[in-house]
Amino acid sequence: MILNLIGRTKELFASDINAHAKELKEIVSNSSFLVIGGAGSIGQAVTKEIFKRNPRKLHVVDISENNMVELVRDIRSSFGYIDGDFATFALDIGSVEYDAFIKSDGKYDYILNLSALKHVRSEKDPFTLMRLVQTNIFNTDKTLLQAIKNGATKYFCVSTDKAANPVNMMGASKRIMEMFAFRRSLDVSVSMARFANVAFSDGSLLHGFNERIKKVQPIVAPNDIKRYFVTPKESGELCLMSTIFGQNRDIFFPKLSSELNLITFSDIAIKYLESLGYEPYLCTSEDEARELAKTLPNKKIWPCLFTPSDTTGEKDFEEFYTDNETLDMDRFINLGVIKNEAKFDETKLNNFKNAINELKFSQIWSKEDILKEFLKLIPDFAHKETRKYLDAKM
Repeated sequence: MILNLIGRTKELFASDINAHAKELKEIVSNSSFLVIGGAGSIGQAVTKEIFKRNPRKLHVVDISENNMVELVRDIRSSFGYIDGDFATFALDIGSVEYDAFIKSDGKYDYILNLSALKHVRSEKDPFTLMRLVQTNIFNTDKTLLQAIKNGATKYFCVSTDKAANPVNMMGASKRIMEMFAFRRSLDVSVSMARFANVAFSDGSLLHGFNERIKKVQPIVAPNDIKRYFVTPKESGELCLMSTIFGQNRDIFFPKLSSELNLITFSDIAIKYLESLGYEPYLCTSEDEARELAKTLPNKKIWPCLFTPSDTTGEKDFEEFYTDNETLDMDRFINLGVIKNEAKFDETKLNNFKNAINELKFSQIWSKEDILKEFLKLIPDFAHKETRKYLDAKM
């Protein structure tokens, strides 16, 4: 059903997965894995991709206790059990408890970091924004250092398509994360992935469609923004392929093709409603949409409000790489690879970390203070500020 809603008929990476199936299974079954942030949508997907190939050890860490419970139930119901050690831990990776956990074990061949604050709306206030910086940049650097200390073979972390020519703080934080990862790549092999929106992932607009239907509320979406979408399963496959086959500093991304087409959120909303047997009704205001939600659904008609986007940080188009990045488009069928050298400015990275830590120590900072430090690392960061945020809309 998800493929149909995002305008596709085929799974994107099936050819690459099938071509490397034997090697994938052999490597995974003889290796140990730590998945950080494993109870989020992408984390669950990649955990299941690893689990079904029977790893020697698979430990999963996530701050969300409830999502972790559902992950275990899902795995047991779908795949059953493995011969190796499978365990989950409800831990905050920034905590002393997590550090003690790593100290007690810590020996993994592959470490995958899927933890992130991924929403553009996270820059609406300076406090959530600082947590975004801590999670996306400094927690990554911390766990990279732990991976080096414990002799990991590979460290994988998720970047984002929004890191290519970023216009929002979330995308810029991931671009800076890449810089920190390149610095650590001198001591441990690092690979990453930039990819499209994961359809119906937790907290996404498409996931919100499900919630609005369950709560009999209007469907709201921008009608002028087109995005690429992958399924949750495809996101897990992309991460696993980068983890296992990525060379040091490689960043994997989906190749643009007829199978990966741009589609607007409003078009997906219409397709989704029609698949459920509802006719969309286009409203002209939030008040009208809320009022009609009391009566129209009983008539198999659903109130919708589709408007142009005017909120901070929304990029007009998506791109997985920039013009000055080196690409390998031949190694895989539907996966492209950005090839990177270990380019970073040690002094600037240290100054950035010190400046952010000083702001945190003072417990007084503004969004502008953080943006100022971002611009020192990304001088051409074209931050798109409208002073309007998604939390102020229905």
